[in-house]
Formats: sequence, structure tokens, C-alpha cells
Amino acid sequence: MKQIVKAACVAFILTVIFSLIPFHAQCERISGDTFRLHILANSDSEADQALKLKVRDRILSEMQPLLSSAPDKQTAEAVVSGNLQHFADIACDEVLQNGCDYPVTAEITNMYFNTRRYDSYTLPAGMYDALRIRIGKAEGHNWWCVLYPGICLSAAEDRERQARESFDSDEYEIVRGEPYSYRFKAVEWIEYLQNLFG
Repeated sequence: MKQIVKAACVAFILTVIFSLIPFHAQCERISGDTFRLHILANSDSEADQALKLKVRDRILSEMQPLLSSAPDKQTAEAVVSGNLQHFADIACDEVLQNGCDYPVTAEITNMYFNTRRYDSYTLPAGMYDALRIRIGKAEGHNWWCVLYPGICLSAAEDRERQARESFDSDEYEIVRGEPYSYRFKAVEWIEYLQNLFG
């Protein structure tokens, strides 16, 4: 009887693992089609966190006209890459206008993000290309959003259109769907193990 129970448990675990493989592959495609923004505050002080949000607002207002017509992630990333110093200067200017003298850096990097819900969209955990802006020591809580598709740049109806145009139907179903919460958690574990042993 013990052997039957063991075999059933192993079969169940293998079934769950194999059912997640296609979902994980779709999540990796989503991360490959998405370009994100990540801003790190100097510290967790109230003033530094407020400053981070002011920097965010300046960056997003500058990004909106530049990225509004980007047809794909590669174009959006190229536009940001070509304006990297400009974005660092804007962030630095905002820091100075608020009476601080923190250094500011801007870079494009590939980094890990946990599963994240944005209004009615959920992006799965994974490695994403991102514009990362560091303010001062960059030891405070961060803020992030999606530059392409323009989930944090657009009005709600434009977000919907951009998401539909940017993701294929399977990817769109994942980012808009609720029934995947346990699978998102499983993808986080898969990504964690890949990063641990990769």
C-alpha cells in the first residue's frame, strides 16, 4: 500500500511539473517582449521616498512622447538607450531641485522581477530588460512599472490596445487573467532555482 501511495505522489508531482512547462515558456516570452522601469530611492526615509516619486514623475513625463509610437520592445529599448544620459540628467535635475545632491545613474540592465500586478495586468516573475535609475546610495524601496507596452505611460484604453498589440493571444490571456495565481508562484520558484543553479 505504501508503494502505491508513493507512486501516486510522484505521479502527481510530475504531472504538476509537466503542466507548468508550457506556462513557464509563455511567461519567458512575456519577459522577452517587455521593457520595464526600475527606480531605486536613496533610502527608506520619508523624504527620499517622496523624492523617488518626483523623479519617477519627471522620467515618465519625458518618456511618454518618446515611446508613445514605439512599435515593439526593441524600438522602445533603443530609444531609451539613445537617451540614457538625458534621463540621468533629468533625474539629477529633479534631485537638485528638491535640495539634495545625490548622484544619479541610469543604465539598461537585465534583472529579475517578482510577479507583479499593475491595475488589471499581472506580469510573471522572470528576467526582464529594464531602465534602472539609482538615486544616491540606492538602498531604499524601489518603484517599477512597464515602459513597453506602455502600461505605466498610457491612459487605460491605450494600455488595453497596447497590451493586445504587444502580446500574442496566449501571453495576453496570462497578463490579463486571474486564474493563474498558483502558477505565477510556481514560475517564481522555477526562476529562483534557475538563478540559483544557473
